Amino acid sequence: MGKPEKIIFQTAKYDDLVQVVDLKQLPEQEIFKEWFNFQYSLSDEEENYLQNLIKDNFDFLSYCSEEDLKMEFIAFLLGKVRFRLKDKRGFYEQPLKATINNVEFGGKTDFMFAMGVEVPQKPYFFIQEFKREGKSSHPKNQLLSEMLVAIELNKVNLMRGAYIVGAIWRFMILEKIAENSYQFFISDACDSLNFNSLKQIYICLQAIKLKYCV
Repeated sequence: MGKPEKIIFQTAKYDDLVQVVDLKQLPEQEIFKEWFNFQYSLSDEEENYLQNLIKDNFDFLSYCSEEDLKMEFIAFLLGKVRFRLKDKRGFYEQPLKATINNVEFGGKTDFMFAMGVEVPQKPYFFIQEFKREGKSSHPKNQLLSEMLVAIELNKVNLMRGAYIVGAIWRFMILEKIAENSYQFFISDACDSLNFNSLKQIYICLQAIKLKYCV
């Protein structure tokens, strides 16, 4: 199989990615320890908010459409995290592109927390949700392609993200270890319909805003 001429986020396939860069998944969970143990105390109001979010969506979240998932659950959760700082905010459906090992990567991202007010300038974190359309790839591969671009644009060696399939969230860390060589880690599943798991998701998102956006 030859190297692809172009990779579009929405249709990215793992087999194509590994033709462009050396990419390996490692099973270790220790790398998530600092992120998952970020010190953040939820207020009673925040806990009640998350409990009600589960209650309002419990009966349909696992099988609802992509738009329902986005508008009825993800939007409410991200709104509560409030991804907005003085010079950083959340961006939706924004284009992003870069050339990696002579291959153009590009497309629109579902959610990107980035430096910038009118347009994103420096990405810090991505969320990729499951696409039900037949032409779309697995969200893991879409997320990987977006994170590869962010590492290239930011000239950094590490990027964080998350992907969602129904009620299940998985967090991801991508590390650049050499030129065109990367390793990535995927967290254990977090069921957003379980209160303790949803609190963990919420804390991880707060950590992105308060700790890792530098």
